[in-house]
Amino acid sequence: MKKKNTVIIVILTALITGCIVYLALTFLQPTGGNGTDTAGSATGNTASKERKIIYWKAPMDPTEIYDEPGKSKMGMDLVPVYEDEVADTGSETDERKIAYWKAPMDPAEIYEAPGKSKMGMDLVPVYEDELVGGVDIKINPVVEQNMGLRVAKVEKGVLNHTIKTYGHVTFDETRTGIVSLKAGGWIEKLYADYTGFVVEKGAPLYEIYSPSLLASQEEYLSAFKNFRQNKSLMNQTILESAQKRLLYYDIAQEEIDQIEKTGKVSKTLTVRSPYRGVVVSKNVIEGTYVKTGESLFTIADLSTVWVEAHIFEYEQNLVYEGQNVEMTLSYIPGKTYMGKIAYIFPYLQPKTRDVVIRLSFDNADGKLKPDMFARIKIDTAPENPGQSIPAEAVIHSGDKKIVFVAKGNGRFTPREVTTGMFLDQGRIQVLSGLVQGDNIVVSGQFLLDSESKLKEAIQKMIESKSKGPAKAGREADAGASDDFFNDMEKQPDAGDDFFKDME
Repeated sequence: MKKKNTVIIVILTALITGCIVYLALTFLQPTGGNGTDTAGSATGNTASKERKIIYWKAPMDPTEIYDEPGKSKMGMDLVPVYEDEVADTGSETDERKIAYWKAPMDPAEIYEAPGKSKMGMDLVPVYEDELVGGVDIKINPVVEQNMGLRVAKVEKGVLNHTIKTYGHVTFDETRTGIVSLKAGGWIEKLYADYTGFVVEKGAPLYEIYSPSLLASQEEYLSAFKNFRQNKSLMNQTILESAQKRLLYYDIAQEEIDQIEKTGKVSKTLTVRSPYRGVVVSKNVIEGTYVKTGESLFTIADLSTVWVEAHIFEYEQNLVYEGQNVEMTLSYIPGKTYMGKIAYIFPYLQPKTRDVVIRLSFDNADGKLKPDMFARIKIDTAPENPGQSIPAEAVIHSGDKKIVFVAKGNGRFTPREVTTGMFLDQGRIQVLSGLVQGDNIVVSGQFLLDSESKLKEAIQKMIESKSKGPAKAGREADAGASDDFFNDMEKQPDAGDDFFKDME
């Protein structure tokens, strides 16, 4: 039993002695590094004379940085980062570089050279450091090729934006009318006896028996006979008054002439259509008694039709009345109808949150029928040209929109841009941030953005702290080791008792 206890004590003694030796070698060696020999330090000092080391980083985590060489959290040797690697490679001079010139009153009016704006004001310079949305980066040409970076130029020209939407054919409200009754009576005969009946202006619609109309006929016939016997001014006035009463009842002049010709009143009078078109609504049948003011027919002229199309809220400023539009129908493939915008509604639809525009089309052949579905295309190219880039080049980063500009020799600069409307062929309008001829990255820019944000974060970490996290951590570790030895010094009896027990 005593031998067994002795072996355990020896093992514990060896472990404690080893720990003490390791701590002494780690924190008390004059080299100032964790596991770094004198030769290595000398080499690092020689290299630092040529290239200045600004910090040290972990090989597996570039955000784990230190002020001094040593080991990373994973136990790997730290890698030096030199000043020339982090420094802005694009700043060969301290002078601010002008990216472009803009008008003071309109930031979207930009120029490549100084001068006057459209309003006659001096142009204002816009510097590159005002447009930067991150940190400039530089990559090796081999890496650039492996990343598959593609660049394209900022182009200036016509901003082709085609609105493609849908609509439906409807009646032209200015060519639609209602036939209503002005004297109550019975419909004796119905000529327009079904919905869809095509009538011409002046064609008979129905025959009506009405006591009021019968009395008006007798009054007119009596006035006509008196005037024929005595053509005095008074008799002429009475005759004209009786004739107007019949006309106000929508009795045609032909029916009045028939009364004069026959010298008899008719039981029924024929009411003729005041419009040309198609009966789209019929509210009467033959033999029905109808009251004064009732609507009998709705007649619409389909020689011209309207199409109500829907556009998005942001597109309402791109359209105007009189603008040409194209329309195609699914039941007539290959045929295109040309029309114009007749009206733009001054309010939005509450449910769909879109704007309705009214288009006018000629329909002499009658092939456009109400409630047909139609595809609408509106070319909204403005007269003034503008700048555009491929839409895929824009990185949407929160509230900012970033584009990477290729400066050549592997240098890339992030630019914050202001974009406008989406254009045809996958392009987007650029209002500010770029000038014509700039080379922008359209493929692989997300990798550049990640690298730029990483370098920006590292620079901010370096600038914001006076001490590196490694130094603070090591001071904490050193403080812990000092506390350990201080405790040993404060309690010498504890160590003596330990060795006495072993003896």
